[in-house]
Order: sequence, then structure tokens, then C-alpha cells
Amino acid sequence: MNSILVTGGSGFIGSNFVRLLLSNNASLLKENGYDHLINLDALTYAGNPANLSDFENTEAYEFVHASILEQERIEELLDVRSVSTIVHFAAESHVDRSIDGPEPFIETNVTGTLRLLQAAKKRWSALESSEQNVFRFLHVSTDEVYGTLTASDPAFCEATPYAPNSPYSASKASSDFLVRSYFHTYGMPVVTTNCSNNYGPYQFPEKLIPLVMLNALGGKALPIYGDGKQIRDWLYVEDHCTGILSALKTGQLGETYCIGGRSEMENIQIVKRICALLDELRPAAENPNLEGKQVNQYEELITYVKDRPGHDRRYAINCDRIQTECGWEPSETFDSGIRKTVQWYLDNQAWCRSIADGTYAGERLGNV
Repeated sequence: MNSILVTGGSGFIGSNFVRLLLSNNASLLKENGYDHLINLDALTYAGNPANLSDFENTEAYEFVHASILEQERIEELLDVRSVSTIVHFAAESHVDRSIDGPEPFIETNVTGTLRLLQAAKKRWSALESSEQNVFRFLHVSTDEVYGTLTASDPAFCEATPYAPNSPYSASKASSDFLVRSYFHTYGMPVVTTNCSNNYGPYQFPEKLIPLVMLNALGGKALPIYGDGKQIRDWLYVEDHCTGILSALKTGQLGETYCIGGRSEMENIQIVKRICALLDELRPAAENPNLEGKQVNQYEELITYVKDRPGHDRRYAINCDRIQTECGWEPSETFDSGIRKTVQWYLDNQAWCRSIADGTYAGERLGNV
């Protein structure tokens, strides 16, 4: 058996990655040389078993309820399941939560990554040289480690100095450095990817796009931080997943690859685009949650709130390197990706309700 271990596979990006490999009778899993996929997830608030419920009876898929902090358990799993590749998504990832309580971010993103690296190194060190050559540890990180940009600054690239501005981004920067050190100190075959803002199906609705979607459909205010002119580069989640696969297969060991969507937009533009799509696909006049609120268009629900501390003004990604070296580029424009996303949330209201009403173990949602 040749297995791939995905940490955090029940979360937003992780579940989309697992779905990509297991779709069409696990054709992409087999195409990449794997017999088996193991999803290891602690199922904290953002890990949802429903994201992958349709694969529960798939022979090539296995779910393991565990934390990346459980080093001995992971060591055993890597050996018993003959794991040759680890793709590491598991992380605390919401900036607002890191501001309110940084410690879980250090525990999971730093200590958890260290323990996973230790388990991986033990597995890799015990392999024959031919097996060591194909072993891979891919670490999924964020563009937030690079800090913030002005309107005229060039986009982030792999050579941009680290300058994290929140406890979340500081914890991810720390994990990036740990992964790098295992290549330079031990020679372990690692690759790191730093991505821009993801959006798409199965995203937990504390993030901008799903929060706006669900608030609008529920007739609630659409809270926008500050003036709403913070700029982000937006990457459709399935494009991110194919980028990870490209870096995993052809990326240079010990190197970093920036993955972006080439879609820079202000937050307020994003919100207005979503409102316009909802006006088209689910008009306010047909929404019973808006009865008596005198709302003709969803944009009328926009409400500006106090900006959050340390809010980075602009992120942008230059993804030329992964295109040149790995042959990857995004296939979705923002227009095509956001339409798919809005339609998915409209078609999957039961999934949304299970989070909003707490039956899924969701928590109260904060501001954008």
C-alpha cells in the first residue's frame, strides 16, 4: 500500500483537496501513484465531517479522528499505512480568533507542526534510499506571513521578507521556518506553498464570502471592517488544490511556491459582487427572511463597523514561479469562481443551516 496522509482534511481547503483526489472513483489519487488516502483531523470547530460524508464508504478513503499534537499516534499511522506523502493543512486560521486568544494558534500551528515533522522524519529516516527519494512533506501556508502592501508595492513572491502582523500570521511564519529547517538540517524532502485568500464550497462562514452570503440570505447586516477598501488576491479553492498537487509532483525540494488567483479586489467590491449575484439568483423580493424589512436589493444590508486591530491593507501574490517551474496557473477567473461559489451555497442550504443553528458545533459568527 502507498498512502497519502492529509492533515486537516475535514476543513475548508483540506476537504476540497480530498474531494479532488477521490472524485471520479479516486482516479486522480491513482494517477498520482497512491492506493489510499488518510484524512487526519481533530474536528475542531471548523472541521466538518459532513464535508466528506459522501466518501465514507469509499475503499480508498480512511478518516482518523486525531490531532497533529499526537505524535506517537501519527508515527504508528505513518508506518502501518505505509505513508509516502504528507500534505499538511491542519491549522488554526482565523485572524480575529487569534487576536482574541493567541495560544491555540501557537499550540496547533507551531507545536503541532513540529510534532508532525518529528513523526515524518522518523518515518522518512527508516525508509530505504529509493523510498526516501519519493517521500514528500508539503506544508500549506498563507500569504499573510509576508505582512502588508501599499497600493503601489509589487506583489508578494517567494523572496519577500517575512513580516507577520497578527498572532495567526506569526504562528504560520513560525511553522514555515520549522519546515524549512527540517530540509536544511536533516535533508528531509519538504515543499512549502503560500496561498492568497481562498473561496469556494465548504468554507466555514466566519470568513468574508460565506459570511456575507449567509447574512444576506438571512436578512442580517453585512458587517464591513473600516472603509472596506482592504485589498486581497482571491483564489478559487479548487485552483489552490491543483496548485498544491503541481508543487507536490514537480516542485524543488526545500523551496517555496506562492499560489495566487491573479484577482486583486477590495473587500467592498467583493461584497457588492455577491449582492448583485444574489439579486439575480435569489431576489430579495422572493426571500421570506426579508419580509417587512423594506430591502429591495441585498446591498442595502451593508453596514460599516470599526476596523479590527492590525488589519493588513493589501495582499497580492505573484505566482510566476509555480507557473514556470510546475506548469500551474489558475483556471477560474473571479467572475466564474464567485458565481460557482454563490450557486453552491444556494444549493446547499442544509449544510449552511447546520452551522448557523449550532447542530454542527459551529460558534457564533463574528464580523468580516
